[in-house]
Amino acid sequence: MPEEIISTAAHLSPGQKASIVKIEGRGYLRKRLLDMGVVPGSTIQMVRRAPLGDPIDVKIKGYHLSLRKSEASYIIVKRLA
Repeated sequence: MPEEIISTAAHLSPGQKASIVKIEGRGYLRKRLLDMGVVPGSTIQMVRRAPLGDPIDVKIKGYHLSLRKSEASYIIVKRLA
């Protein structure tokens, strides 16, 4: 069985998919991410990065979401093969 790779959504490469393990942080940012559908168990796919690397475009539950890298660093993911 391959070893699971735990990382953050900010470290995914374009085209790479991952399963959301948990959302770190507290308060407004955590609530905002959960309200946008970024919930544990969902699949997240990195679509592309802006030319300077920030923000990033991800796809969750069939819709696109633009996140700052600092926001994506609170999303703990398990990379999918």
